[in-house]
Amino acid sequence: MLAVLTSAQLSRAVFPLGGSTKAQVRAEAADRGLAVADKPDSHDVCFIADGDTRRFLHARLGAAPGPIVDADGQLIGSHQGSYGFTIGQRRGLRLDRPAPDGRPRYVLDIEPVSGTVRVGPAELLDTGLISAARPVWTGCDPPAEPIDCLVQLRAHGEPYPATCWLDGESLQIRLHRPARGVARGQAAVLYDGDVVLASATITAVAPAAGLAS
Repeated sequence: MLAVLTSAQLSRAVFPLGGSTKAQVRAEAADRGLAVADKPDSHDVCFIADGDTRRFLHARLGAAPGPIVDADGQLIGSHQGSYGFTIGQRRGLRLDRPAPDGRPRYVLDIEPVSGTVRVGPAELLDTGLISAARPVWTGCDPPAEPIDCLVQLRAHGEPYPATCWLDGESLQIRLHRPARGVARGQAAVLYDGDVVLASATITAVAPAAGLAS
């Protein structure tokens, strides 16, 4: 979460909980009579109590109908708002035409401007090459040559070994093994062990063709 901050910003950051564990903080909150002491952990959007993100957004944004297309661009269904989908999602797809092979379909891409949701088989979610914008180099200087490091693509996701290099203002990341369901807008965070080297915002992904699985 702190990877998006610059070195100057981090130098002024204060962490009042210090090295306290979650259990210790909950115990102190209970001793002080604070209602949040027993608040359930949040694994989604913390201010949506029932976890129904789609309903929350629909109530505020209204219906925004759009098409659902297959990997070849053929119309196979419709939806009431592209904001209700995430990359890799399977549930909640209203398909007028079932997949010819009978296999489940997953959300592969979301185009918010046109409202188009593209779906396909699970293997098309595998990503091998990532482009990311606005890199912030916190733990090292911008490299002049490609570097090998670990890349984390979700807040609690596993790190992936990768080779990274700069292409102008863009950070290019080639994964040594494919990652599934990588979405534009997510942060890619580069590590050397447990030291954060940099972060950048994912702008494009390419298939994992040719990577060793």
